[in-house]
Amino acid sequence: MDVLIEWLVAIFVVVGGIFALIGSIGLARLPDFYTRLHGPTKATTLGVGGTIIASLLFFSWQERGLQLHEVLITLFLFITAPVSAHMLAKAAMHRDLKRMKGTRGEPWKQ
Repeated sequence: MDVLIEWLVAIFVVVGGIFALIGSIGLARLPDFYTRLHGPTKATTLGVGGTIIASLLFFSWQERGLQLHEVLITLFLFITAPVSAHMLAKAAMHRDLKRMKGTRGEPWKQ
């Protein structure tokens, strides 16, 4: 059973690393603020989530019990990342930041 846990941990670490890399590349390469916002909030959140799940599996197996702090970190991450992205996007809309041509969803003006 130890080999199975080691393989699962390795898979989650690699998948988490790939998602984090994709999110970082998206942050650096995408053209405007709104599209750049998707890199850290979506792919990087999944990357950190995969790494935390790998840590949860490893330490829960070593200690023979569920590690509550890992679960709380995961819960906090998946709740706060979308909220912060929404707040950043709303602030950018209020400041009238430029968007790429072809971006759909024009903000509503009063």
